Amino acid sequence: MKAVLQRVTRATVAVNGRVVGRIDAGLLVLLGVAKGDGERDLLYIIEKVQTLRIFGDQSGKMNLALCDMGGAVLLVSQFTLLGDTTKGRRPGFDLAATPEEARTLYEEAATRLRAAGLRVETGLFGAHMQVELLNDGPVTFLLDSRRES
Repeated sequence: MKAVLQRVTRATVAVNGRVVGRIDAGLLVLLGVAKGDGERDLLYIIEKVQTLRIFGDQSGKMNLALCDMGGAVLLVSQFTLLGDTTKGRRPGFDLAATPEEARTLYEEAATRLRAAGLRVETGLFGAHMQVELLNDGPVTFLLDSRRES
Protein backbone atom coordinates (compact mmCIF):
# COMPACT_ATOMS: atom_id res chain seq x y z
CA MET A 1 0.00 0.00 0.00
CA LYS A 2 1.30 3.41 -0.92
CA ALA A 3 0.19 6.79 0.30
CA VAL A 4 1.10 10.39 -0.35
CA LEU A 5 0.51 12.60 2.69
CA GLN A 6 0.30 16.32 2.05
CA ARG A 7 -0.05 18.73 4.93
CA VAL A 8 -2.71 21.18 3.81
CA THR A 9 -4.34 24.40 4.90
CA ARG A 10 -7.39 23.29 2.91
CA ALA A 11 -8.31 20.68 0.33
CA THR A 12 -11.34 19.68 -1.72
CA VAL A 13 -12.26 16.86 -4.05
CA ALA A 14 -14.97 17.20 -6.68
CA VAL A 15 -16.71 14.83 -9.09
CA ASN A 16 -18.47 16.28 -12.13
CA GLY A 17 -18.11 19.78 -10.70
CA ARG A 18 -19.74 18.87 -7.37
CA VAL A 19 -17.63 18.94 -4.19
CA VAL A 20 -17.84 15.56 -2.44
CA GLY A 21 -15.19 16.17 0.23
CA ARG A 22 -13.69 19.25 1.86
CA ILE A 23 -11.35 19.87 4.80
CA ASP A 24 -9.54 22.77 6.34
CA ALA A 25 -6.20 22.17 8.11
CA GLY A 26 -5.06 18.57 8.07
CA LEU A 27 -3.85 15.93 5.64
CA LEU A 28 -4.72 15.11 2.07
CA VAL A 29 -4.02 11.38 1.79
CA LEU A 30 -3.77 9.85 -1.67
CA LEU A 31 -4.03 6.08 -1.18
CA GLY A 32 -2.99 3.37 -3.61
CA VAL A 33 -3.69 -0.30 -2.88
CA ALA A 34 -1.38 -2.97 -4.30
CA LYS A 35 -2.06 -6.61 -5.09
CA GLY A 36 -1.57 -8.64 -1.93
CA ASP A 37 -2.13 -5.75 0.48
CA GLY A 38 -3.91 -6.70 3.66
CA GLU A 39 -4.38 -5.91 7.33
CA ARG A 40 -0.68 -5.30 8.07
CA ASP A 41 -0.38 -2.81 5.22
CA LEU A 42 -3.55 -1.03 6.26
CA LEU A 43 -2.45 -0.76 9.90
CA TYR A 44 0.93 0.65 8.88
CA ILE A 45 -0.61 3.44 6.78
CA ILE A 46 -3.36 4.23 9.31
CA GLU A 47 -0.86 4.46 12.17
CA LYS A 48 1.37 6.83 10.20
CA VAL A 49 -1.54 9.07 9.19
CA GLN A 50 -2.59 9.36 12.83
CA THR A 51 0.77 9.69 14.55
CA LEU A 52 3.36 11.13 12.17
CA ARG A 53 4.52 14.35 13.82
CA ILE A 54 4.49 16.71 10.86
CA PHE A 55 2.58 19.71 12.22
CA GLY A 56 4.25 22.68 13.85
CA ASP A 57 4.14 23.30 17.57
CA GLN A 58 4.29 26.76 19.16
CA SER A 59 7.98 26.96 18.26
CA GLY A 60 7.32 26.00 14.65
CA LYS A 61 8.98 22.58 15.02
CA MET A 62 7.32 19.49 13.58
CA ASN A 63 6.26 18.03 16.92
CA LEU A 64 2.51 17.55 16.57
CA ALA A 65 0.54 14.72 15.01
CA LEU A 66 -2.79 15.14 13.26
CA CYS A 67 -4.73 14.18 16.39
CA ASP A 68 -2.73 16.69 18.48
CA MET A 69 -3.70 19.64 16.33
CA GLY A 70 -7.32 18.66 15.67
CA GLY A 71 -6.88 18.31 11.92
CA ALA A 72 -8.97 16.40 9.41
CA VAL A 73 -8.21 13.90 6.65
CA LEU A 74 -9.27 14.06 3.02
CA LEU A 75 -8.80 10.48 1.81
CA VAL A 76 -8.68 9.97 -1.96
CA SER A 77 -8.09 6.66 -3.74
CA GLN A 78 -5.36 6.81 -6.37
CA PHE A 79 -4.41 3.59 -8.14
CA THR A 80 -1.84 5.45 -10.25
CA LEU A 81 0.49 5.42 -7.22
CA LEU A 82 1.08 1.79 -8.21
CA GLY A 83 2.00 2.69 -11.78
CA ASP A 84 5.24 1.19 -13.06
CA THR A 85 7.07 3.70 -15.25
CA THR A 86 10.33 1.77 -15.62
CA LYS A 87 9.62 0.42 -19.12
CA GLY A 88 8.53 2.32 -22.17
CA ARG A 89 6.46 5.48 -22.12
CA ARG A 90 3.14 4.13 -20.87
CA PRO A 91 2.73 3.24 -17.17
CA GLY A 92 1.81 -0.33 -16.32
CA PHE A 93 -0.65 -1.07 -13.54
CA ASP A 94 -0.04 -4.77 -12.96
CA LEU A 95 0.93 -4.04 -9.32
CA ALA A 96 -2.41 -2.40 -8.48
CA ALA A 97 -5.08 -4.37 -6.63
CA THR A 98 -8.35 -5.14 -8.37
CA PRO A 99 -10.99 -2.44 -7.91
CA GLU A 100 -12.95 -4.70 -5.54
CA GLU A 101 -9.92 -5.37 -3.31
CA ALA A 102 -8.84 -1.74 -3.38
CA ARG A 103 -12.32 -0.44 -2.52
CA THR A 104 -12.53 -2.73 0.51
CA LEU A 105 -9.21 -1.53 1.95
CA TYR A 106 -9.87 2.12 1.04
CA GLU A 107 -13.23 2.06 2.82
CA GLU A 108 -11.69 0.26 5.79
CA ALA A 109 -9.01 2.96 6.02
CA ALA A 110 -11.72 5.65 6.24
CA THR A 111 -13.65 3.63 8.82
CA ARG A 112 -10.62 3.10 11.05
CA LEU A 113 -9.51 6.72 10.87
CA ARG A 114 -13.01 7.80 11.90
CA ALA A 115 -13.00 5.23 14.72
CA ALA A 116 -9.77 6.85 15.96
CA GLY A 117 -11.70 10.08 16.38
CA LEU A 118 -10.53 11.88 13.25
CA ARG A 119 -12.82 13.83 10.94
CA VAL A 120 -12.53 12.08 7.57
CA GLU A 121 -13.84 13.23 4.21
CA THR A 122 -13.42 11.07 1.11
CA GLY A 123 -13.42 11.20 -2.62
CA LEU A 124 -15.64 8.92 -4.69
CA PHE A 125 -13.91 5.59 -5.27
CA GLY A 126 -13.34 4.83 -8.94
CA ALA A 127 -14.57 8.22 -10.16
CA HIS A 128 -12.66 10.79 -12.18
CA MET A 129 -11.96 13.43 -9.52
CA GLN A 130 -10.56 16.93 -9.35
CA VAL A 131 -8.47 17.48 -6.23
CA GLU A 132 -7.59 20.99 -5.15
CA LEU A 133 -5.28 21.73 -2.25
CA LEU A 134 -3.23 24.40 -0.58
CA ASN A 135 -0.11 22.55 0.54
CA ASP A 136 1.15 23.93 3.85
CA GLY A 137 4.94 24.18 3.86
CA PRO A 138 5.07 22.55 1.37
CA VAL A 139 5.15 19.36 3.41
CA THR A 140 4.71 16.06 1.56
CA PHE A 141 5.62 12.50 2.57
CA LEU A 142 5.57 9.21 0.67
CA LEU A 143 4.60 6.05 2.54
CA ASP A 144 5.04 2.48 1.35
CA SER A 145 3.85 -0.26 3.67
CA ARG A 146 6.21 -2.75 2.08
CA ARG A 147 9.26 -0.62 2.82
CA GLU A 148 8.67 -0.34 6.57
CA SER A 149 11.75 -1.20 8.62
